[in-house]
Amino acid sequence: MTISAAPPLTEPHHALKLVPEREREGVDLDRAARAVAELLDALGVDGTNEHLAATPGRVARAYAEFLAPEAFEATTFPNDEGYDELVVARDIPFCSLCEHHLLPFRGVAHVGYLPGPRLVGLSKLARVVTFFSRNLQVQERLTTQIAEWLSVNLSPRGVGVVLEADHTCMSIRGVRAAGSRTLTSALAGVVRDDERTRAEFFSLVGHPS
Repeated sequence: MTISAAPPLTEPHHALKLVPEREREGVDLDRAARAVAELLDALGVDGTNEHLAATPGRVARAYAEFLAPEAFEATTFPNDEGYDELVVARDIPFCSLCEHHLLPFRGVAHVGYLPGPRLVGLSKLARVVTFFSRNLQVQERLTTQIAEWLSVNLSPRGVGVVLEADHTCMSIRGVRAAGSRTLTSALAGVVRDDERTRAEFFSLVGHPS
């Protein structure tokens, strides 16, 4: 999977705010818990069992947490030394919810960029991954969102993102393909267009092209 390189920003940002597209301040945990209780009842589960008495509330709180991305500022710094090699953060853990089955998929993200005029704090690469994963997702979209955010907001010369994940909707139900992992990638700029840079990126993240 590839994405188009984004045009450079007219002015580089020093602190880039990442905020949810929609706020979930109106989460109704009580209503969600009642819905979970109704679902269990519809599935023939005895909700009067003492062990299940608090389950609807726990499930409601768990899903609310899954669907609550946290805003943060991605601090950037001037690339005064003119660093012109890949910056790669490997094995960033993430967990998200499959929008088709509401079951989790989890794995690691490998995120890299070829700097332009500014560098971003390394921990913020992990925060970008976490931000977009805290939603109903498909892995392909999640991969692209991470890459597009870096491309648009950092004006790098190139971006590479690889996600590998275990989807429980496939490993514990349906085909029950336990142990299978899904890999997706999104590339932009020089990382996409230059064969040597692309090969170096995939080598650094442990997936030789």
